[in-house]
Amino acid sequence: MVDFKPLGSLELPVLASVQRLRQRAYGMAIRRDVLEQTGRDVSIGALYTTLDRLEKKGYLSSWEGDPTPERGGRAKRFFRLEGHGIQALEQSRESMTRMWPGLVPEGV
Repeated sequence: MVDFKPLGSLELPVLASVQRLRQRAYGMAIRRDVLEQTGRDVSIGALYTTLDRLEKKGYLSSWEGDPTPERGGRAKRFFRLEGHGIQALEQSRESMTRMWPGLVPEGV
């Protein structure tokens, strides 16, 4: 078993968005999904820095799609969760699930 380090505060929602979007996971779609799901408006630079870091860790892989006229002939870079990324996402979910019981908001 691989020893996983906790995911960063942006890594977790980015991995979750890539998994949720599946074949439609490219930069702007991921950014929009993170905003819709968390309310966090992430700059495109911060997003791509995080995506690159996750790819270097082996959690994601990427490929370029076909160029499209609406993008001025540029291709979209798509992302896919790899095995270690799925495991890291699952480990984060399990960790939070274990921590959640017994938490009571202050003043309740």
